[in-house]
Amino acid sequence: MTGVWCTRVGYAGGTLKNPTYHRLGDHTESFQVDFDPAVLSYDALLKLFFESHNPCAEAWSRQYMSALFFHSDAQKKAAEAARERVAEKRGPVKTPLLPVGTFTLAEDYHQKYELRGDKELAREFGAMFASDADFVRSTAVARANAAIAGYVPRERLRNEIERYGLSEEGRRRLLAYAK
Repeated sequence: MTGVWCTRVGYAGGTLKNPTYHRLGDHTESFQVDFDPAVLSYDALLKLFFESHNPCAEAWSRQYMSALFFHSDAQKKAAEAARERVAEKRGPVKTPLLPVGTFTLAEDYHQKYELRGDKELAREFGAMFASDADFVRSTAVARANAAIAGYVPRERLRNEIERYGLSEEGRRRLLAYAK
């Protein structure tokens, strides 16, 4: 999505210090998005969020529930307005709006999961960065991960792939995933 700089997965909304995948406590698996509000509005992200799941369904577990974690009163107010718009069209919304509290990064092997599934591309991107943290924070890596997951249209990927720093073979592999 144009305007997104970086994404990362982790755990939010709970009270346990230093949660992990195998010791989650009352946290929920979640993801965090860094974006350019001059290009992509928070309202546009909220619209995408509510369209990407069934907000009227009950969560079957705390770990995997759909929830929106806000960072500020302004985000909470915008999220409440978005939830009300959805409720007017679809009925009662069960997706909770919660303060993020502390966001704890998930383990490295959970980050950029789709990209890590393509060992060749993951290796090529990995060689570009001094650390796994730099790999996770990379906009190019976030875009490649989204492309592999099927969220980047082929034409958009063609227009930006040269900036990713991939070899010709890497570009070919990545383009093969685009719709």
